[in-house]
Amino acid sequence: MSLRDEVSAPEWQARVELAACYRLVALFGWDDLVFTHISARVPGAEGQFLINPYGLFFEEITASSLVKVDLDGKKVMPSPFEINPAGFTIHSAIHAAREDAKCVLHLHSLNGVAVSAQKGGVLPISQQSIFVLASLAYHAYEGVALLDDEKPRLVADLGDRSFLMLRNHGLLTVAPSIPDAFQLMYVFESACAIQVRAQAGGDLVPIAQKIIDGAIEQSKQVTRGLGGRLAWPGLLRRLQRRFPGFDG
Repeated sequence: MSLRDEVSAPEWQARVELAACYRLVALFGWDDLVFTHISARVPGAEGQFLINPYGLFFEEITASSLVKVDLDGKKVMPSPFEINPAGFTIHSAIHAAREDAKCVLHLHSLNGVAVSAQKGGVLPISQQSIFVLASLAYHAYEGVALLDDEKPRLVADLGDRSFLMLRNHGLLTVAPSIPDAFQLMYVFESACAIQVRAQAGGDLVPIAQKIIDGAIEQSKQVTRGLGGRLAWPGLLRRLQRRFPGFDG
């Protein structure tokens, strides 16, 4: 049953974009059965955010099936679904600490986990890597993220950065919009995939720090100031061809 008439227009738009983001993660092959999560702040609702219904595959998620919870993990709207407790721990910590965290995207992609297990982390060896390194933080592995005790350390490690590498665990992006969070993750995962392949081929050529220092400004120029919104319409068209129904 569609919730379109039961929520505000801004919330419905956020639900459609978040459901699309989940399906795009599946389309790009970054999902891990049902075990990762993407959350989005509910527009105009203090301390409320949307997250995936635990147990649905990402290609099955719709705007109406997303679960609305508060920062205590309590459902604020009836739903037949529960949420992933580890997902709640990570996402609630970041949403509570960062006003600009409108969307938090976390993955266990194979390339991302592989690089997260490397002592050197992300290396400055590709054009994709410079955008990540310009705003990257690391958080040490503390086991499955189930305990509130980890929240302050995770938030402190993240700081004001857009990219977080969870050591031995995976990747996370924080952004002011859902399209931005997806594009950041696309670049993050690409940098990791390139690194793993490059390491199998011999000596690596590093990129100078002065180039990394200018990466954020270059990114704004390349995307014409639109960030993730530049490619988002095309991504939605691709979804309509491959995984239609996310907007129901």
